[in-house]
Amino acid sequence: MEAITQFTGIAIPLGQDDVDTDRLIPIRFLRKPLSDGYGNFLLRDERFDVQDREQPDYVFNQAAYRKGTILLAGKNFGCGSAREGAVYAVRDYGIRVVLAAGFSDIFSMNCCWNGVLPAILPAEVVAQLCEQVRARPGAALEVDLPNQTVTAPDGVKHPFAINPSAKQRLMAGLGDVQATLQYSSEIEAFENQYFNEAPWIAAANH
Repeated sequence: MEAITQFTGIAIPLGQDDVDTDRLIPIRFLRKPLSDGYGNFLLRDERFDVQDREQPDYVFNQAAYRKGTILLAGKNFGCGSAREGAVYAVRDYGIRVVLAAGFSDIFSMNCCWNGVLPAILPAEVVAQLCEQVRARPGAALEVDLPNQTVTAPDGVKHPFAINPSAKQRLMAGLGDVQATLQYSSEIEAFENQYFNEAPWIAAANH
């Protein structure tokens, strides 16, 4: 998993509240293999019409935001089901940071496990950032994870909140497996002690 410390990217001003996981990736796409590119399915029913034609007025389809890597969202982002595919779609599209006024707990954890920074800002700050980015389409934001700040296009720095454990994992680029392997020597020592104290269990596993 690629680490995040400082990150600069074009911001996409979605700015909506209660964007649920079924909107982020409609359930019919979850049967697809990851090799199909889950970024193609992100907000599919909003980016495209029923004839699979692009909706030109939708923010993701506007030229200035097509290469956006930071998403601005409202309250309760990622609510709904616990499907991890929603984060796969966000990450595969190329978005590395979601700045929102609040997240579903499960969605936020899934982001951290997959290298996407879920940063919480006050709703009024998100609204200000969206306003600035809409006024200057293609404007970039600067995210400083160690100092927990985002710099707006007007140069103002805004502090954001994030779970301390999630922050450390994202800065180190550690997924679940890598985080566990950090404690491999302790795990091995525990297993050795456990099986020495209960040799019949070790015998039963051979």
